[in-house]
Amino acid sequence: MAEKFNQVNPLAPSNGHPRSDEEAANSQEKELKRQKRIKLAIYIAIFAVFQMIVIGVFGAVVMKAKTPKFRLSNDVQVKNLDTTNTVSSPSFNLSFTTQVRIKNPNFGPYKFDGTTAAFTYQGETVGEITILKGKAGMKSTKKIDVSVSLNSTQLANKVSLGAELSSGTLTLRSSGNMNGKVELMWIMKKKKSTNMNCTIVFDVQPQTLRSLECK
Repeated sequence: MAEKFNQVNPLAPSNGHPRSDEEAANSQEKELKRQKRIKLAIYIAIFAVFQMIVIGVFGAVVMKAKTPKFRLSNDVQVKNLDTTNTVSSPSFNLSFTTQVRIKNPNFGPYKFDGTTAAFTYQGETVGEITILKGKAGMKSTKKIDVSVSLNSTQLANKVSLGAELSSGTLTLRSSGNMNGKVELMWIMKKKKSTNMNCTIVFDVQPQTLRSLECK
């Protein structure tokens, strides 16, 4: 009798779903990590661009030295204006008070040297004022009270003076040059020069300022 052997079939492979789920989970985790790395790289790039913009604005606005303005104030108080309008020798004698103003637009003080401002008539000097060295603070205006005394004694050509006095006005110009240094953030100093160039018109009668314009 033929011996019967029970044929043992190998176990059927277990369901593949657990391995597929594990692989899917690993793949999903890797994808999440990849997305996080991408987001982190984007955040770093945005931050770097932002930092560059901040540094650029800081350098362009804060660390850039601008030229201060050197002007006369239009708050002019005439103390005396005597004129003589003869054909042979027209003349004037003028005194007034005003302010010299140094406007500093910088993010740091402007320290300026002492200087002078000259007053001229038709290019000839009729007087000057002295401005002592000082400092205009950050984003502020330094105001210096001055008394001005001018006369036509030294004028070589008085022909045009007589004609102007006859019209009832007296036109003068003031000019000067100021040198100094701007201190930016207390770590950097930059030399800056500024000029005064003003035109002043007085009414002979009633001895008042008509106009004052500075460039």
